[in-house]
Amino acid sequence: MSRIDEQRPFLPVNIAILTVSDSRGPADDRSGDALVEMLTRDGHRLADRAIVKDDIPAIVGRLTQWIADPAIDVVISTGGTGVTGRDVTPEAFERVFEKKIDGFGELFRWLSYQKVKTSTIQSRAVGGVAGGTYLFALPGSPSACRDGWEEILKWQLDNRHRPCNLVELMPRLQEHRR
Repeated sequence: MSRIDEQRPFLPVNIAILTVSDSRGPADDRSGDALVEMLTRDGHRLADRAIVKDDIPAIVGRLTQWIADPAIDVVISTGGTGVTGRDVTPEAFERVFEKKIDGFGELFRWLSYQKVKTSTIQSRAVGGVAGGTYLFALPGSPSACRDGWEEILKWQLDNRHRPCNLVELMPRLQEHRR
């Protein structure tokens, strides 16, 4: 059973938020705003934030920049995970992944099914690791971002979460480079 071990000190994680959209800007990025509010409320640090167009080279460029930045532990994106022609976020993420975290997308869709039933098949949420940085792509709705954070990421990015969490693995993410 999952639980928080209150005997362990909380370790904040440095998180960058990426909004992928052809139509959103800083004034109306509700999904990005929701993610920033939740991560800071839960004790983490906003390391950076950006909005890029639905364009594979633009997304890959921003991800590559953040992966190379030792001050960023996690990137969470919102938008571009659907099935239309402009939805290219999963393709961009998969270009930079060293390892895919298949369970993230599977769990997100399972949780989403509880709310939107079969419409969840339209989500291509993905997770992975590159250069010691965790990368997660969520759909573009504030509700989907809340579900992804509250039901998965909030817990896996808390080093006190038992029986295990992603934070305690961070020191070992680049073992293959040694």
